[in-house]
Amino acid sequence: QVQLVESGGGLVQAGGSLRLSCAASGRTFNIYAMGWFRQAPGKEREFIAVLNWNGGLTSYADSVRGRFTISRDNAKNTVYLQMDSLEPEDTAVYYCARGRRANLGGGAYAPEEYDYWGQGTQVTVSS
Repeated sequence: QVQLVESGGGLVQAGGSLRLSCAASGRTFNIYAMGWFRQAPGKEREFIAVLNWNGGLTSYADSVRGRFTISRDNAKNTVYLQMDSLEPEDTAVYYCARGRRANLGGGAYAPEEYDYWGQGTQVTVSS
């Protein structure tokens, strides 16, 4: 059974930064793509970023490109989301998820391409 545990959320002022972490259990972490999604109240879950099994390929939603950076440390079974220049619109619960394959390609934006999800961590950006 794979477990994903997010941490690093909190309250930050607009323009500030946060770094989210997602620790994964299991010995096969390093053969799957990993992604980050978020969900604001009353809205659907939104794709944020994905990287492939070795971190060599990344993709971002237009809303966060240039401000957020996804990375992974396979030795630590951990994926990160560095969030800079935060805006109030970034307020949401952030989830990490394990992809169904090593490389998700164009399907990375769809939640159905991920098979394990964390419980989420709240990020609140004040204006």
